[in-house]
Amino acid sequence: MGWREVARTQQGLITRAQLLALGVTRGMIRHRISTDRWVARSSLVIGTTTGELTRAQLMRLGVLHAGGAALIGDLTAAELGGLRNWHRDAVTVLVPQGRELGPPLEGIRFVETRRPLRTMRQPDLDLPVCRLEPALLHFAAYQPSMRTAEGLVAAAVQQGLTTPELLHEWVDRMRPLRWARMFRQTLCEIADGSQSVAELDVLRMCREYGLCTPRQQTKRRDARGRIRFTDCEWLLPDGRTLVLEVDGAFHMEVEHWEDDLARQRALAAHDRVQIRCTARELRDTPGAIAHDLRLLGVPRAA
Repeated sequence: MGWREVARTQQGLITRAQLLALGVTRGMIRHRISTDRWVARSSLVIGTTTGELTRAQLMRLGVLHAGGAALIGDLTAAELGGLRNWHRDAVTVLVPQGRELGPPLEGIRFVETRRPLRTMRQPDLDLPVCRLEPALLHFAAYQPSMRTAEGLVAAAVQQGLTTPELLHEWVDRMRPLRWARMFRQTLCEIADGSQSVAELDVLRMCREYGLCTPRQQTKRRDARGRIRFTDCEWLLPDGRTLVLEVDGAFHMEVEHWEDDLARQRALAAHDRVQIRCTARELRDTPGAIAHDLRLLGVPRAA
């Protein structure tokens, strides 16, 4: 295989070492760069095309420059795995602890780790990419906010990209892992039906204030025949059902707010009471919500 074929398989990028191994001399490399036919993308990697790098090229540049067992990791790997709404502009590349990489590369964040990267690699991909579960947990474990960590794993499960069981397995495989105990508890709660951090907060509020835990993500057919899922439901002593819907920040946008109002009307029934709260209220004033739920008839926990 010649250098052109190698570069083509690597989004137009190739290392100096690869070029030399394929018979391209240092003088030829210098000449092509000086005549603007090639571009030195880093001290180790040459671009055989000019112009701004695409995101795919930026990822390839990162792993080619780092070499060895380097992997696309953290939220970048999760993005490649289909995760939505957690985008970060910088590409994350996991590298072995102590790897000397020289000056920083714009748009690439190198993260050193002692973890065995080869065992974390997604199989059957040309680009070295971390498996989804360890990528999620590696990023989440080093966040300053525990809520961010919980929100990430909940989002991945909610979007159908992984399961609590697979994540739990990787929590054990990645020992020692910061916040491992929290991850195990959160994953158990997600497995029981919680789909978001707000729904996890509802369960914790119920435990803290002695309320029965609700059914979560209950399947309902609305007045128009559409299938809906409610956030939390309690069966009240008088036979009615109390429905609590938790509004996140995006619910405050006019379009979503109107959609939620229409959804609430369509789900209304004579034996169903619907109330709402915000995710911020659940986080900051759970006692007030628990008080209101008791007044509406939510039973105390046994």
